[in-house]
Amino acid sequence: MNILRIIPSMDPKQGGPCQGIRNAIPELQKSNVHNEVVCLDSPNADYLGQDIFPIHTLGEAKTPWKYNKKLIPWLLDNYNKFDIVIIHGLWLFSSYAGIKSILTHRKNYKTSPKVYVMPHGMLDPYFQKATTRKLKALRNDIYWKLIEKKVVNNANGILFTCEEELLLARTTFPNYNPKTEINVGYGIQPPPKKHSSMRNAFSKQVPQWNGKPHIIFLSRVHPKKGVDLLIMAYLKLEKEIQNLPQLIIAGPGLEESYGIAMQQLASTSNNIIFPGMLKGLSKWGAFYESDVFILPSHQENFGIAVVEALACRKPVLISNKVNIWREIEQGNAGIIEQDTMIGTEALLRKWYDFDFQVKENFAQSAINVYKEYFSIEITANTFLNGLLKN
Repeated sequence: MNILRIIPSMDPKQGGPCQGIRNAIPELQKSNVHNEVVCLDSPNADYLGQDIFPIHTLGEAKTPWKYNKKLIPWLLDNYNKFDIVIIHGLWLFSSYAGIKSILTHRKNYKTSPKVYVMPHGMLDPYFQKATTRKLKALRNDIYWKLIEKKVVNNANGILFTCEEELLLARTTFPNYNPKTEINVGYGIQPPPKKHSSMRNAFSKQVPQWNGKPHIIFLSRVHPKKGVDLLIMAYLKLEKEIQNLPQLIIAGPGLEESYGIAMQQLASTSNNIIFPGMLKGLSKWGAFYESDVFILPSHQENFGIAVVEALACRKPVLISNKVNIWREIEQGNAGIIEQDTMIGTEALLRKWYDFDFQVKENFAQSAINVYKEYFSIEITANTFLNGLLKN
């Protein structure tokens, strides 16, 4: 089987979908599934040459729509090489180009590849209801009626990373009528085994760390992530709980207005640390040396960092707006609460009311949930079976 993936960018800094592609392809290769990617990055992008699969870069896109005049001609010239095409993401030129070109291809050829859309949470109702997104929500309403509805409904099917994403997508826009909906799951490669070099790298990058198990938040510092809720809840509990572990808020976005505001909000505590984005050994050190992972997000389609924590045998404290909360709750791998101040405070308070043995039980459940639902072997098989049955 040959699969072509269409995505605006494969720059690792974009995270999310491009990281998911990089996680999945090595495992799919074991089943003789060949993958190629076409994207709108510069042919001189510094990340090129580091992946084991072909990446076709057509040059940097222009305009906020990420328009590139080369994409449709390239797709029409190359569709015959592939059995399946997956469009990653919505609301940009790449999804429009994918559907427009396949409809043209079907008119000119007797056989064409099947085309699936993988929205990666972009059909979540949060983006239409958030008070800070009123203008963008109006734009999306118009764009849905004119373009994106045709993308979704003309594809052979829509691929979802989890059951919650699939269910939420049905509630957002009118005339949402995909030919089929498939929960293909989403997984990550197993993390490297714990090693002293990880602790050393983490300690070096975060010199304020006291060397003790900490609370780790590892994601972009962004309003959607509930960082303000986390800081306010921590500051309150810091006054009540003796020797509350340090809170390390690791991720990009500190130089943006929200990131600056969050650092100011936390400035009354010496135990809240903002090291910026952690990568490689220091990132794994942050996970392995932690007590627990926390993410009180207002919207999270999947949450790769959540699954990375589970894979490192760390329980997770998350809101019920993290779409994999059902699997985590069912497997007793963490605590689930509302994405509110009260809910975030409850996450921390409940966790630090547990004794050592209860926490150990959660830790064992965490690795079990990773293996059952989110290991790349499991999700690659689910992905292939989902495509082959439709």
